[in-house]
Amino acid sequence: MENARTEGDDLMEDYVECLMSLDTNARPGESDNPILPAPAEEPTSIPVRTTEQSPTKESAPVGTEEPNEPNLGMEFESDEAAKTFYNDYARRLGFPFRVGRSRRSKGVEEVLIMKRFVCSKEGIYRKKPSSEGIRKRERISMREGCKAMMEVIRDSDRWVVSKLEKAHNHHLGTCSRVGYLRARGFIETSEKASIVASDAMTLLRQNAFGEGGDAQGLLDYFKRMQAENPAFFYAIQVDNNSCVTNAFWADAKARSAYSYFGDAVTFDTTYKKNKYMMPFVTFLGVNHHLQPVIFGCALLIDETEFSFIWLFETWLAAMGGRPPVSLVTDQNRAMTAAIAKVFPNTCHRFCKWLILSRSKQKLAHVYSAHPLLRGELEKCVIESETVRAFETTWVSIIDKYDLRKNTWLQALFNIRERWIPLYLKGTFFAELSPTQKLETMNDFYKKYFNTKTSLKVFLAQFELAMASRYEDEAQEDSDTLCTKPVLKTASPIEKQAAAIYTRAVFNKFQEEFVESLGYNVYRIKDGTVSKFSVARDEDSLETFVVTYNSAKNTATCTCKNFEFSGILCRHILGVFLMVDLRMLPEEYFLKRWTRHAKSSPILDECSVELQNSSHESITSRYNDLCRDAIKCAEKGATSIEIYKSAKNVLQKAFAEIVAFEKNTGRGAQRDAININEEITIDDAMNDQALQDSERKVTNLLGQLLGSSWSPV
Repeated sequence: MENARTEGDDLMEDYVECLMSLDTNARPGESDNPILPAPAEEPTSIPVRTTEQSPTKESAPVGTEEPNEPNLGMEFESDEAAKTFYNDYARRLGFPFRVGRSRRSKGVEEVLIMKRFVCSKEGIYRKKPSSEGIRKRERISMREGCKAMMEVIRDSDRWVVSKLEKAHNHHLGTCSRVGYLRARGFIETSEKASIVASDAMTLLRQNAFGEGGDAQGLLDYFKRMQAENPAFFYAIQVDNNSCVTNAFWADAKARSAYSYFGDAVTFDTTYKKNKYMMPFVTFLGVNHHLQPVIFGCALLIDETEFSFIWLFETWLAAMGGRPPVSLVTDQNRAMTAAIAKVFPNTCHRFCKWLILSRSKQKLAHVYSAHPLLRGELEKCVIESETVRAFETTWVSIIDKYDLRKNTWLQALFNIRERWIPLYLKGTFFAELSPTQKLETMNDFYKKYFNTKTSLKVFLAQFELAMASRYEDEAQEDSDTLCTKPVLKTASPIEKQAAAIYTRAVFNKFQEEFVESLGYNVYRIKDGTVSKFSVARDEDSLETFVVTYNSAKNTATCTCKNFEFSGILCRHILGVFLMVDLRMLPEEYFLKRWTRHAKSSPILDECSVELQNSSHESITSRYNDLCRDAIKCAEKGATSIEIYKSAKNVLQKAFAEIVAFEKNTGRGAQRDAININEEITIDDAMNDQALQDSERKVTNLLGQLLGSSWSPV
């Protein structure tokens, strides 16, 4: 039986070194939308299996120079490895391709046994007859009857090239991303015929933001938001032709929220899962009510390392220059390289939920053959409490289903320290539960938007949705203050936590506290600094060691849950109960989880550091003062009386600033606020090496009311 390629093939991303590089722009079926080869600046590795050479078959062994062109009899480890190879070959020659046909075996399992990759100009478009009196739009097709193709068939545990045609009946050139652009609504159908591969990216920028697009609407939106609040931050990246490539913005509330909850950040690029969604990315976090909070947004059209660096540096400037402790992202080579350069001291982790989601498509045939496998793998990843337990369970599952030769699972295990939380427990990620999952932009998009949503409507709807989120947070603040949680024990520790934590966080703490009552605690070392062995069962594989300092009433646990989540683990709580500690030390209540998470002095550590530094730019000082002013506004707006007091204090402060300026500013060299701040960047938009420092792009910071844009 034959079938079109599955929608899951569209979800594969650019993976880190040990994962295979797969094209992300493929579309299901024999459509005119091509699989667009990866950019030439990022050559992909070909994951192939080392096999014995035979007189009739050519293989591509690991560690040797791989062949540049396909040949009959060439062997691959999997159909995806064959696709990756053909993608690389198509990129070098300059033609897009697609999966033309595939075949599965007959029977219950229906295993994939054949796949054919064809030039996107393969076949002839045939106009379908329409019903009488019904006019249909004329469809422009790129098919020209090209015969170029490569077919691979399954031979035991290998895939072999069985049919091959290299000749094309058309000119070859540089591949474009026009299929990607059209799918997301940036290119109108009437423009398809005029698009050429060499300038497709330019056309994207013009249609998305430039002439005939929404660039002016976007700038108008930014200026309106800034007029309403001068602390609104925005920046736009342009190329040599003054075409907008990327745009970033963050409102005052987002910047303020980051000062409280910006220690753990998720960079959300899940728009890629929806082929109709515009390239809208967000910086996300979680507040003291375990609600998602946004720290900034961007329209990211040019997804190169160069653009990611621009975006991350711009976002960091908007957030006051303080990088997060941890950052969770999707897997992407360009993104990973940019993060290493911009956030060298931030712990970077790949999102386990996205990896598990992709495994559904990658292991679809295996899951079909073994219905219980998926549940066992996900339980291993999510519920294992120690590294030893995870690795033991993983290996047992692999052996149980005879999957040691599965490339995907082997690759995931090889990079386990980059995506399994257990290996990063010493770093704070603000995850109070292994099942904690923030609402992604893909989920958000499904809830509020459809495929016809324009950028203008999108921005308006997004603004309303954010207002709704702020209302939800205010409601939760009120509920926390006005209601008391139900206690499950008579312990003063539980009562103490209930009075300090928000309702949502206390519920998580209460779970840990109640669970601690079911653990066995044994003293294994005496002294001022003693040690305890803590386990649920005496023969449990997951045993933890708690080190307790009786002089300071402090403790650490080998599970490192406090360092990872910010609340005490059940093991330390069990030891505290055993030594009869009546109240928890103050340092175990992380402020970001408490009822007073957003109450702090105006001058924070960052402000003090800025005061002591004479090398900061005027923009940085301006941003810092805006953040302090926002804190004043948040406190001052809570009641009429406080508002009047705050207004009076601010007016006096402003008068003092003016007087001080008159006395000290005479004869002194003053900085000039340059709204159109020029930043030296790479000359080539797609050059991942970032070598040329002569090219300049206008960075529209838009920090003052009424700022205007004039491109370089």
